[in-house]
Amino acid sequence: MQKTQTLLGIESSCDDTAAAVVRGTSGAASVLSSVVEGQTSLHADFGGVVPEIAARAHAERLDGCVAQALSHACLTLADIDAIAVTAGPGLIGGVMSGVALAKGLSAGSGKPLLGVNHLAGHALTPRLTDAPSYPYLMLLVSGGHCQFLVVRGPQDFTRLGGTIDDAPGEAFDKTARLLGLPQPGGPIVETEALKGDPKRFRLPRPLLDRAGCDMSFSGLKTALLRARDAIVAEKDGITRQDRADLCAGFQAAVSDVMAEKARRAMALYSELGPIQPVLTVAGGVAANKSIRAALETVAAEFGAQFLSPPLALCTDNAAMIAYAGLELFEMGQQDDLTLAARPRWPLDTSSPSMLGSGKKGAKA
Repeated sequence: MQKTQTLLGIESSCDDTAAAVVRGTSGAASVLSSVVEGQTSLHADFGGVVPEIAARAHAERLDGCVAQALSHACLTLADIDAIAVTAGPGLIGGVMSGVALAKGLSAGSGKPLLGVNHLAGHALTPRLTDAPSYPYLMLLVSGGHCQFLVVRGPQDFTRLGGTIDDAPGEAFDKTARLLGLPQPGGPIVETEALKGDPKRFRLPRPLLDRAGCDMSFSGLKTALLRARDAIVAEKDGITRQDRADLCAGFQAAVSDVMAEKARRAMALYSELGPIQPVLTVAGGVAANKSIRAALETVAAEFGAQFLSPPLALCTDNAAMIAYAGLELFEMGQQDDLTLAARPRWPLDTSSPSMLGSGKKGAKA
């Protein structure tokens, strides 16, 4: 039998400072504590996340989050078997803050250190919450990432497709800014869409005329901008109903695109002959009820189980990092104090980069 492990997780890749404790074995673990401190108020005046402000906030808050996570779990560092930390991808200042703290804790306590890919944390979250068997199909959809992955193991991912430009969460944020709505854009656009008519503005469904599972949302954002400008030119402004209708049309377009691309990804995944086919979705955008409903319909078409973790585990958190570290630890993985923070770290290293690469390597 596998030995029960207790891992401390640390997450600081964007604008959420988080620490958590997870205990169990792969496919049978529980969250003992999870602490997340958001930074929305710090970035509210800037229309988005400011990397320098985020990094400073992480440096100030991380040790407190770790202390709270251990306290809530009624444990001390001596009770921890290993320390898992997001080592990338993400805003490099924040990632460095987390890695530096994890290294210090490891060196001071003698506990093993594991660097975890933030995206792997999202991709493995269904294993923490519902324990599906490998392989399963994952749609990882968040503020900065969107890709279909066949997950065969904690380090075995095959990308079937993804966004070639803006991620859906990014597009929701930009849509909110274009319509004068507050950030983060996802929740507020969804709320506005409930009051609108999704059929009033027939916005494009990009790349549906192209084979494969790749997606594009930049053109959709541009189409919404033009629709908004046309209303302003006609009425010398937009009404609340105009704004709600634009949000509804935008959300409907995103849902339609993701549903059709999920259908194609499911067809490819089904060719692998999974005994128990599973479609999972994780990431902050997974909280959108319209998108979830569309994906549930696709799963039902293929006779697959649909899984999505609770919202608290869909958005950035450290429990997913602790769990991903647990699976790696069981495989005998371990890092040393040379562990480096990585701004870019693709899950599927055998496939070409979706968004190109630079001096620091392939983007996620």
